[in-house]
Amino acid sequence: MRVSDFDYSLPPDRIASRPAEPRDHARLLVHDRSSRRDEHRTVAELPQFLRPGDLLVLNDTRVRPWRLRGRRATGGAVECLLLQFDGRHGEAFVKPSKKLHAGDWLDMEHSALALLLVEALGGGRWRIELTARDGDAMAALERVGRAPLPPYIARDGREDRAADRERYQTVFARVPGAVAAPTAGLHFTPELLQRIEALGVQLAYVTLHVGEGTFAPLRTESVEEHRMHVEAYELPAATAVAVAATRARGGRVVAVGTTSCRVLETCARDDRTVEPGTGASSLFLYPGRPVRVVDALLTNFHLPQSTLLMLVAAFAGRDEILAVYRHAVERGYRFFSFGDAMLIV
Repeated sequence: MRVSDFDYSLPPDRIASRPAEPRDHARLLVHDRSSRRDEHRTVAELPQFLRPGDLLVLNDTRVRPWRLRGRRATGGAVECLLLQFDGRHGEAFVKPSKKLHAGDWLDMEHSALALLLVEALGGGRWRIELTARDGDAMAALERVGRAPLPPYIARDGREDRAADRERYQTVFARVPGAVAAPTAGLHFTPELLQRIEALGVQLAYVTLHVGEGTFAPLRTESVEEHRMHVEAYELPAATAVAVAATRARGGRVVAVGTTSCRVLETCARDDRTVEPGTGASSLFLYPGRPVRVVDALLTNFHLPQSTLLMLVAAFAGRDEILAVYRHAVERGYRFFSFGDAMLIV
């Protein structure tokens, strides 16, 4: 397969720059694989497509507010996304990288933080040192940092920092570690989760810390030659027990997002249950590679030629998914991180 086989046309006005409010008022395209029919609903109506005995698996990673804005000594604007940080040293994407040099000091967030560029690592990535005016860089970062919104989400100087930090985080986020949100989970409210449980659907959690590799384009022409980035995960013993119990009672395992799907499939056993544990997943799912555990998938609409789109195509077939995407474009669905959702059953 060629990477270009996963391309599709998307008008720029279909890219969502703001989330739906309330969260569960996002639109939901429900696609049935057996009948190949679509229904057009909202996420608030998700319980209608779940059954007593099903298991809903969510990713409880917490996004770190590690995006910073600042100035060079010349006055030029800079932006930084921290990828790793131990309280003083770390690594980050910094732009505009071509105008920067090792040894430069950058004034970040109105002098709350000072960033030293230690060594260029290539591709806009730098080894950095970060210090705070009040002495505690980690605390200052948590206080003044911004939500790491993807670059296609425009703000044009009208950024509401507190609102973005709240909305680019799931209501069940628990374990800090992600540099991007598991976006399918952004649609849930506490009330929606309560209604789902009241239906007789069990909730379970995995953790997968979305890493910087999620931003990286495929640099091979052949899909099979791509090497997936590595992301840390945890699948608790309680979730493994819940998957086994779901299999025993004839329920379905419904993954919320490609991240939850990757954890479950990374830990899959031959009997369609899962092995608990922690580790680092480099699993790359695309058409022709079996999906062994997940029966239904709730996910957002993903970028053309992305590994996320290929995972969804592994679940339902390339031609079928691209046809659904064309239908979604025609029906005015909103795409990407703050966009609408689809449920594949």
